[in-house]
Amino acid sequence: MSELVNLFTIGFTQKKAEQFFETLLQAGVRRVIDTRLNNVSQLAGFAKKQDLEYFLRKTGGIEYIHILDLAPTKDILDDYKKKRINWDTYEDKFHQLIIERQIEKKVSTNILDGGCLLCSEAKPHHCHRRLVAEYLQRKLDTSIKIHHL
Repeated sequence: MSELVNLFTIGFTQKKAEQFFETLLQAGVRRVIDTRLNNVSQLAGFAKKQDLEYFLRKTGGIEYIHILDLAPTKDILDDYKKKRINWDTYEDKFHQLIIERQIEKKVSTNILDGGCLLCSEAKPHHCHRRLVAEYLQRKLDTSIKIHHL
């Protein structure tokens, strides 16, 4: 049995910058793994790629990486946002997408351990970051404990 990998998830909406960064620091996050399709959006002033990368490094020496293969396609995301599909259908389509992409081969346990999957959704229930974390938990040959921040 391999050692335990601690994988965190967080969304930045409905959080002020102080709360967001303090939450990451208190949890001991070592790297933020951006799972957004569009990482230059203005949903939160601190969450644009270049700003986020700077703030993470300056506030806690936290590494930033963007892995586009962990994001939904524009079509799937648009269909869900525009209510053309419900959550269950979104979940099925996204699950099929990450199976096809074989995301378990694109991230190592070294990247995941102490890593935090980032997206915009405030809560993980209806969010692809939870689906990514749970999929990796099932597929990788290691024990992964998921912490939703």
